[in-house]
This record gives sequence, structure tokens and C-alpha cells, in this order.
Amino acid sequence: MKKKNILLCVAIAMLSLLLTACGGGPKQQGSGSGKQAAADNGKKLVIYTSMKESLIGPIVEGFKKANPGVDVDYQSAGAGKLMAKIAAERQSGKILADVIWTSEVPDFYAMKKEGILETYKPSNLKELINPFDDYDGSFTAARLGTLGIVINTTKVKEKPTQWSDLLKPEFNKAFGIADPALSGTSYMSVALLEKQFGWDFFHKLHDNGARIGKGSGQVIDDTSSGELSACLGVDYITNSKIKKGAKLALCYPPELLVVPSPVAIFKGGQHMDLAKKFVDYLLSKEAQQVVANEGTIPVRSDVTVPEKFGLPTPKEAAERGIKVNYTEILPKKADTIKQFTEIIGKK
Repeated sequence: MKKKNILLCVAIAMLSLLLTACGGGPKQQGSGSGKQAAADNGKKLVIYTSMKESLIGPIVEGFKKANPGVDVDYQSAGAGKLMAKIAAERQSGKILADVIWTSEVPDFYAMKKEGILETYKPSNLKELINPFDDYDGSFTAARLGTLGIVINTTKVKEKPTQWSDLLKPEFNKAFGIADPALSGTSYMSVALLEKQFGWDFFHKLHDNGARIGKGSGQVIDDTSSGELSACLGVDYITNSKIKKGAKLALCYPPELLVVPSPVAIFKGGQHMDLAKKFVDYLLSKEAQQVVANEGTIPVRSDVTVPEKFGLPTPKEAAERGIKVNYTEILPKKADTIKQFTEIIGKK
């Protein structure tokens, strides 16, 4: 019996050591320095974002450089996953993040309605292009993201110039759209295309074998590998792949898909002043130049967008984008995702 008790104690001790070594919780992605002193001095900012590492990483590093001694943790995931995480945290009594930056605009209207966003008008607001007619400081656009038709240039020789080109035989069973239940930019794009062309367009896409992919990055990877010939793709993710040598091209039909990426501060956070500083920095000329250099559209006209990306200027994007009333599409989100899934996903 004593031998069994000794073995049990040893097993418990080993398990305890293992849990300690593993951190006992989910890994923070894109963590700052991670020094205990920084975490304990009240200067640790937590950001939830759907932006990829190539975009959020340099901005966080710039913010830390401008604010010595500040530590930052950011978790990058699809907007749908982040909203599920926030819902779970609210159930447990506290949202762990200070700032949220994604591309699913209806989520911000929903959070505003639920009263969980701090009202904050950035100090540099007058310098920005604001796409929201009903702006009140609950959230502010930090990027004017675009989506276009991304093609694999080794498989598609003639660049599409119209959305209807996707109905041609060369795209049969070879065009993908990220799951709008997982991707905020995909959901917004589906909503914009449905507003412009109706569900009939999606029925025609289905008839031509269009597929539902996973995240926004995954469909671009599948296009790069040749599994798909084309996809509905986000500008900066596509441009980062092209920079690394991917045989891709981003094509823009006249009806431009412009999806603002709002940033907001959660109400009642422990680092309110720091969160406001981050929002101001994100909207500064320095950070917005990072946005432009990554191949997406900034919200400042005094920032240079490199010509190699072929992007419209911020002003042009605001004017050319398909117009939508966000408060009208908000109640339809679940139905839009359901309708899309039933149409594109049916056998």
C-alpha cells in the first residue's frame, strides 16, 4: 500500500511540473517581451485582432518603441472565433482584451448596442477618412481593406475584369470564397456582392462549382498552391504572398469591395489610457504608412500607397466602394451566412 501511495505522489508531482512548464493556459500569440516586470507594472496591453502577423506585428513593435516599458500581447484569429471568445469571457465575468481590431463591421455595431465599447474619438480624428455616416466614437476605421479576385497566374492567363468573369469555364470548380462564418472580411464581401448583384449571382457561382474555403488566408494559400485557380482575396494578405514569390495577381472589377476595419476599446478595461494611446498610434501617419506598405488602404490621405500594389487611393476607395447601410445588414447576418452556405455548399 505504501508503495502505491509513493507512486501516486510521484505521478501528481510530475503532472504539476508539466502543467507549470506548459503555462497552464492558452498560448498568447504575438506576445510582447513577456517579462514579468512588464506584465506586473500595469502597462500590459491586450489586443484581439483578425489582422495577420505581417500587419499587426510591425504596428505593435512601433507602438512599443514609441512607448518604452510597455508590454503588448495580441491574439490574432478570425473575427468569428474572436467574437466567440469574447462571448465566453463575458459569461465568465470579464473581457480580457483592452482593444479589438477586426474587419467585421456589424460586430462593432452589435458590441456598441450591447454597451461594451468605450466611446473615444481619437486625437487625430480630423486627419482621417471616416466611412461611417453615423460615427459617434464607439469605433473608428483603421484601414479600408479591399477584396478582389485573386488568380494563380500560372493557371489563369487572362485577368478577370468583371465579377461575371468568374462564371467562365476556366473557373469551373476552381474558385473559392472563405467561410463567412469564420472570416469577417468574407462575410462583409458576401453581403456587399449580394446587395449589388442579388443571390442569383451566388446561384450562378454554385453552378460553376465555387467552393467554400476556410479562413481568408487559407483560400489564398490554396490559390497559390494551384488547388484553386482563383479566390475572393484580401488585399494585404495577397500582396504579402506575392512579395514572397507566390504566382498570384489581384484583380479589381469596377464594383469595389471595400471593408473598413474598425478599432475599438472595451469599456471598463484596466489599461484605458494605454488603449487610447494605441488607437491614436494606430491612426498616426507612422502606423498608417505600415498599413499602406503592406498592400492595403490606409485611412489617411497623407500616406503614400506604393504604386506596385495597384490600389486606389483612400479617397477613391471611399467613393468607389459598394455602399451599404451597416445597421440594415446587422440583423441579417445570420440569415446571410445561412443563405450563402446553403447555396454554395449544396451538392
